[in-house]
Amino acid sequence: MNALTNTDFHFDGQTNVYHGKVRDVYTVKNDLLVMIATDRISAFDVVLPKGIPYKGQMLNQIAAKFLDVTADIVPNWKLAMPDPMVTVGLRCEGYPVEMIVRGYLCGSAWRAYKSGVREICGVKIPDGMRENERFPQPIITPTTKAEYGLHDEDITREEILSQGLVSKDEYEMLEKYTMALFMRGTEIAAKRGLILVDTKYEFGRRDGKIYLIDEIHTPDSSRYFYADSYQALFDKGEAQKQLSKEFVREWLMDNGFQGKEGQTVPEMTPEIVTGISERYIELFENISGENFDKADIADITARIEKNVVEFLKTV
Repeated sequence: MNALTNTDFHFDGQTNVYHGKVRDVYTVKNDLLVMIATDRISAFDVVLPKGIPYKGQMLNQIAAKFLDVTADIVPNWKLAMPDPMVTVGLRCEGYPVEMIVRGYLCGSAWRAYKSGVREICGVKIPDGMRENERFPQPIITPTTKAEYGLHDEDITREEILSQGLVSKDEYEMLEKYTMALFMRGTEIAAKRGLILVDTKYEFGRRDGKIYLIDEIHTPDSSRYFYADSYQALFDKGEAQKQLSKEFVREWLMDNGFQGKEGQTVPEMTPEIVTGISERYIELFENISGENFDKADIADITARIEKNVVEFLKTV
């Protein structure tokens, strides 16, 4: 199966291009962004050597759906989805922080907690908590927005304000939007029999207004548990069945890779790649509540170029 791992488009009016870990973002006329969700997959801030067929389509379509159903909470950058792997939207000046919100103690937060850490990003965590335990209230644990190839770093609210990364008034709005978006995502997940465990949001500014940018509530940026099995598994101290790319991280860790210097990514056999692709389809259908309709991947590059060029003629 074909997978899109690299792009090199030259759209009319193109003024810049940025290749991220997963998304390639083309700036057109310094005003619009053409964001392409590739089939690249990253873990531990490392881009893995093989692409995952249909992953970009799934991520793009989930993000577009959730941008649409949260637009009443905060304006967002999306204008259109001219291709299954592409969203076109407004160019905003991104804030240099990512807003991570956690409803449960798991993942990297649990790994830190297990090592004795009791404060994450300035938020105190009580003693005696167990893995996957729900926090009394969701907590916000922001990180810096790192340049490509560098790790995001935990940062406290106080450090963000003292360093002038975001003004106090704006940061309070980011916190308000973050909690409202998480609550909406939690409500939607519950209707699908899921628990939204944690996620991240990115925001930007345009014409003096705050906009939600990038992806939202995808399995790359979020973690979901199955609601029907959560309590029984938690009571027994067993691993949760979850919808996220944590299964990829776990496969890597089981094979001795955590993104540390000197470590080598384990071989991604065709069976491994197909298995990850199938898991992502499961993620899509459970999160969206829709059947996944595979796009034509015979020539992904030509398809994207045709669709984007035709759309840009209309704006």
